[in-house]
Amino acid sequence: MFEIIFKSSTSVTIEKINQDVYYTKPYDIYLNRQRVASQVDKNIFSLYDLLPNTEYELEIEGDRVNFRTDFEYVCLDVRLFGAKGDGKTNDTAFIQACINACPPQSRVLISKGNYLVGPLFLKSNITIELTKDAHLIGDTDRTHYPVLPGMVYTSDEQDEFNLGSWEGNPLDCFASIITGLGIENTKIIGEGTIDGNAQNADWWKEPRIKRIAWRPRGVFLNHCRNVTFQGVMVTNTPSWNLHPYFSEHIRFIDMRLVSPKNSPNTDGCDPESCTGVDILGVYFSVGDDCIAIKSGKIFMGRKYKLPSSEFNIRNCSMNFGHGAVVLGSEMSGGMRDIKVSQCLFNQTDRGLRIKTRRGRGKDAVIDGITFENIKMTDVLTPLVINMFYFCDPDGHTEYVYSKEILPVDERTPYLGKFVFKNIDCTNVNVAAGTFYGLPEQPIDSIEIENVSFHYAENPVEGTPAMMDFLSPMKGQGLIFNNVNQVRMKNVCFDGVQSEEVQAEQVKKFHRS
Repeated sequence: MFEIIFKSSTSVTIEKINQDVYYTKPYDIYLNRQRVASQVDKNIFSLYDLLPNTEYELEIEGDRVNFRTDFEYVCLDVRLFGAKGDGKTNDTAFIQACINACPPQSRVLISKGNYLVGPLFLKSNITIELTKDAHLIGDTDRTHYPVLPGMVYTSDEQDEFNLGSWEGNPLDCFASIITGLGIENTKIIGEGTIDGNAQNADWWKEPRIKRIAWRPRGVFLNHCRNVTFQGVMVTNTPSWNLHPYFSEHIRFIDMRLVSPKNSPNTDGCDPESCTGVDILGVYFSVGDDCIAIKSGKIFMGRKYKLPSSEFNIRNCSMNFGHGAVVLGSEMSGGMRDIKVSQCLFNQTDRGLRIKTRRGRGKDAVIDGITFENIKMTDVLTPLVINMFYFCDPDGHTEYVYSKEILPVDERTPYLGKFVFKNIDCTNVNVAAGTFYGLPEQPIDSIEIENVSFHYAENPVEGTPAMMDFLSPMKGQGLIFNNVNQVRMKNVCFDGVQSEEVQAEQVKKFHRS
């Protein structure tokens, strides 16, 4: 069985309905009874070059679905506006003119070529298509990038208008190659590439130093609604690849996010204070966390109290990042109702990782989190929940690292229910999992069911969680500290070098 999960005027994406993880048994795809793709081995796959407002029949393994592509009023080619695509001419103004001129329910066409560009600003109610071998290549001169102010007071000085953001704070940042500000009902599709070109600029040099403004992302969506990216590749970004911010109903489908392993802060996708985010069929190979869900660092979280919620992360492949799926540490607005399923994690430092600390605040609530049907290979520590994460200038202070019971107040975060189910971990090195709650605010509930940990023959030593006074370890099992309830069912360990389970300050523990 399969279903259509996205369509535009010229493309469609299907998803096989099964329990396979990212890959599946090869299959052929027929369009109007003609074979258009052979031996497809991924659960999520896209077709392009369709005709607008046209009826089609899709067939896979005998199952058929009819669909009609979206209506399209007009298609505007950026070359008609003066874009050269020769890799030498700066095509920013020409492409932006095409975007600005594009009427609703219409498409901007960026065809084969190398288009040297600075930031491009999206528009509502249009589609932008980057065809195969179309490359947007980032300008290497930061003085050509507009600055998005972090905060500007409104005219009555009663409120603040926020445009720029950097690591959870409202700070001046450069506009990104693809920037959306308050837009809605926009689609960016195709087999082309958005290349930040950071390897040929100075974006990765001294990355913790602000020069004019903070680094741009590959894609920045600020207060946007109903925006979908399908198919396009994002690569070599100055910092995070994708950053939806205070946005809702955002979808990233069948994309590739690729940056060098040693590139600084090139997280794959960092949704921040967003509602209704789908990350489906995306391939990650990045220099930092593959997915890092956020909701503001203290000021923004406390001011707006907008949690990241209603996420579906499915049929993705995460490779070489620090963490595969990470929640926090900028999470002062909270997080809830997040499901990760049918994903592959390969050679990440940590698999499923939650990080917070004292000071994030009483609105920093993470609850209703499910990780299910996941395969991990060569992940040093598959499962990590850490409430002593030593980030920020005060991260190594006694207030953050103390293991004493401190008062529960407006600064204290809360972690609720976490479910880990049907997970297979191969070549575990450091530990199967570490769960460190606060003594004054324990993690409420952890359920681990049908999970297997197979250890490397010669495990590598390391520190499973970034917290002070935690000694390096290797070949360890599951470690629980300050948790109200732990339920384990059908959890197996192959090659563990310590006790399978270590539990301290756990109120209720059940294993079957």
